[in-house]
Amino acid sequence: MENNHFDSEIIKTKNIDFYYGPFKALTDITMNFEKNRVTALIGPSGCGKSTLLRLLNRMNDLIAGARVEGEVLFEGMNIYDPEVDPVEVRRRIGMVFQKPNPFPKSIFNNITYGPRLTGTANKSDLEALAEQSLKQAVLWDEVKDILGRSAMTLSGGQQQRLCIARALAMKPDVLLMDEPTSALDPISTAKIEELIDELKKSYTIIIVTHNMQQAARISDKTGFFYIGKLIEYNATEKIFTNPDVKQTEDYITGRFG
Repeated sequence: MENNHFDSEIIKTKNIDFYYGPFKALTDITMNFEKNRVTALIGPSGCGKSTLLRLLNRMNDLIAGARVEGEVLFEGMNIYDPEVDPVEVRRRIGMVFQKPNPFPKSIFNNITYGPRLTGTANKSDLEALAEQSLKQAVLWDEVKDILGRSAMTLSGGQQQRLCIARALAMKPDVLLMDEPTSALDPISTAKIEELIDELKKSYTIIIVTHNMQQAARISDKTGFFYIGKLIEYNATEKIFTNPDVKQTEDYITGRFG
């Protein structure tokens, strides 16, 4: 039985326009992201998907000349209200990037760095958190005996799972993923897709992907973007089998460009 849909929305964007200086990168984006679902954002390069993803946890704040109009509501609160702390927003809405970016520290310190900054000091608490996060990211068995080793010695796929574990250690509600497998081989990609499927039981996941098959495999809902506009947003199955907009169909079948 589906929840009442008001209960199931965790993030809503309302009439979002976004500018890099004079360039308008997003136009009038209104969409709801449902709790414990995987939402995929697809569309050609430069269409605004990653810009939107970064808007959802205020990562674009760090870019000079970036400006947002409209609202991003996270559990009903506009994250762009002046009194909202962007650091707290980013704690609750975690992010995993396209290229694995572990800190040049030990595996253990990668996971515990953020929690220590936010006040978890007890060694046994940190050890428990590291184990739990690494288990959630299905990495524990591979690294449990080498936690003191540099994260840089791990393979690319392991590094990306470590970055997911690092995000999970902050106890977020939402995980944003910006093409998290585009730098990985097929086996590592499959592991991360399985992981995403497992994580949605506990988290809401929003993923930008260039890989249509990936979107079709792992997401519940898909939004198709083109030149800064949301063209169509629906259940993934519908988007991939019976889209409402011809442009969506052309993109999905490759008759595009």
